[in-house]
Amino acid sequence: MKKVYSFIGIALLAFALTACGGAKKDTAGKDGNKKLVVGASAVPHAEVLEAAKPLLKKKGIDLEIKVFQDYILPNVTLRDKDLDANYFQTPGYLDLQMKDNKDFDFVSVGEIHKEPIGIYSKKYKSLKDLPKGAKIIMSNSFSDHGRILPIFEKAGLIKLKEGVGANARVEDIIENPKNLDFSTLVEAKLLATSFESGEGDAVVINTNYALEGGVDIGKYGIAFEGDDVVPANLVVVRSEDKDKETIKTLVEVLKSKEIQDFIKEKYKGAVVTVSE
Repeated sequence: MKKVYSFIGIALLAFALTACGGAKKDTAGKDGNKKLVVGASAVPHAEVLEAAKPLLKKKGIDLEIKVFQDYILPNVTLRDKDLDANYFQTPGYLDLQMKDNKDFDFVSVGEIHKEPIGIYSKKYKSLKDLPKGAKIIMSNSFSDHGRILPIFEKAGLIKLKEGVGANARVEDIIENPKNLDFSTLVEAKLLATSFESGEGDAVVINTNYALEGGVDIGKYGIAFEGDDVVPANLVVVRSEDKDKETIKTLVEVLKSKEIQDFIKEKYKGAVVTVSE
């Protein structure tokens, strides 16, 4: 009996060691290829990944794409090791998430494209046309506010405290002659819905959600971030996986001329390649 218990103990130990070490290895997919699971927002990220699938296949990697409708779950799922990487967030958002979640040990392994945040209106043709007390609807993600408020400042509608830069918040507004109302904050994924339902005088929408929501960017966009300040969208992984060959190949493919040309052709400037 002691020998039987000893054998069972050794077997359980071997299983535990194998399980603990499994996360760092590339798992096998179809036809002996390595499997890579990447989480992404539907548009444009998942579409870009779909375009990358055949290129990765040629390099021995079967890509599985998991589409998320929000900005929270892709990082939670990455932490829980149900993803190998995610592709949806900017440096500012990543930094904020890691500060707020001490168990997020992530790192960016590549900048792929840029999405200028846009301000949209069905009532007015420019920011300067906005009336006094105009209601501005924007994301409840504070990492976006440092990108949004400078657009209004550049147009001369508000003035921010000196030096706040990308960390700007509504409370940093020191001059607001038209008394613009920035108090309405909604989930980023609902911004296109707010716009289409006619809420507010202007709605600030992240490009991926504008595209996904079918917003006519050319017709209704009245102001955008300058290309020189738009942060890149990143491929993010757990720190322990940053040197995996499959991850390196994923970034290499997404940065390839084929994929960068795909982005330029499909999105017509609404999504900007990192080389532009």
